[in-house]
Amino acid sequence: MSRIMSVASGPYAPPAPARELTAVSADGARLHVEVHGPDRAPAVVLAHGWTCSTAFWAAQIRDLAVDHRVIAYDQRGHGRSPASPACGTDALADDLEAVLRATLAPGEKAVIAGHSMGGMTVMAAAERAAFREHAVAVLLCSTGSSRLVAESTVVPLRPGRLRTWLTARVLGSRAPLGPVTPVARRILKYGTMGPGSAPHMVEACARIVHACPRKVRYTWSKVLDLLDLDHGVRSLDVPTAVVTGTADRLTPPVHARALVAALPKCVGLTELPGLGHMTPVEAPELVTGKIRELVTTYATIKEDA
Repeated sequence: MSRIMSVASGPYAPPAPARELTAVSADGARLHVEVHGPDRAPAVVLAHGWTCSTAFWAAQIRDLAVDHRVIAYDQRGHGRSPASPACGTDALADDLEAVLRATLAPGEKAVIAGHSMGGMTVMAAAERAAFREHAVAVLLCSTGSSRLVAESTVVPLRPGRLRTWLTARVLGSRAPLGPVTPVARRILKYGTMGPGSAPHMVEACARIVHACPRKVRYTWSKVLDLLDLDHGVRSLDVPTAVVTGTADRLTPPVHARALVAALPKCVGLTELPGLGHMTPVEAPELVTGKIRELVTTYATIKEDA
């Protein structure tokens, strides 16, 4: 499990959940789940990305929990969810199904938001029974379905085999990230955030990413290297909004545009000028607003029994 290194104050400090539980996945993997907000409010499920944790959604949770039931969970090996030998898109889908079944009543609907690998989780689960039962609408933030390494611009070279080879080695490095230092913040900002990101945003992201265990970071980088979820995009048959930053080096806007072209029920693409990969942190009000908009348009409040 990750060390807990999130910031302790400010808009990106994780709020205390109303309750915590453990969801058990198909292979027995145990997932840390947090529930925030009123029990009978409209449900929102948040899936974070590679090297992150529930802390990544702190700004969204704090805002939405006033009048939504917000469910956030740590992907296996991240945050407070123990690592598992099984790592792959099937495991991601299994885990999301487990969280939905553990937190939602039969037939209850929720808006599901996924960032980066969390968006890939949604694509992987698109044909699963629990997802089809519970998902009423989706928000995909800063994500892609395939060719992640080939399209990344983290390495500032022209597209081609050399850039792809170097990118795979940078993103798949086994090197420890070490403490959060000024140099570490600059490196993280360059790779994952827009040039105008405020220092407190960079600090929050750096603490979260540096808390991810080296082995977990490396293992999941290999999954992302080979990712092909194009079929999952075509199966995502619920209203889906897409958000991307124009300065995203990890999943450049070409991915978002490909998603929009392939999604059966795309309800809009938002491109954020100058923003990087960490859109829920870099543009918290906009991302929260998109989730609220999807809830208002498509979700219904749970009926009294």
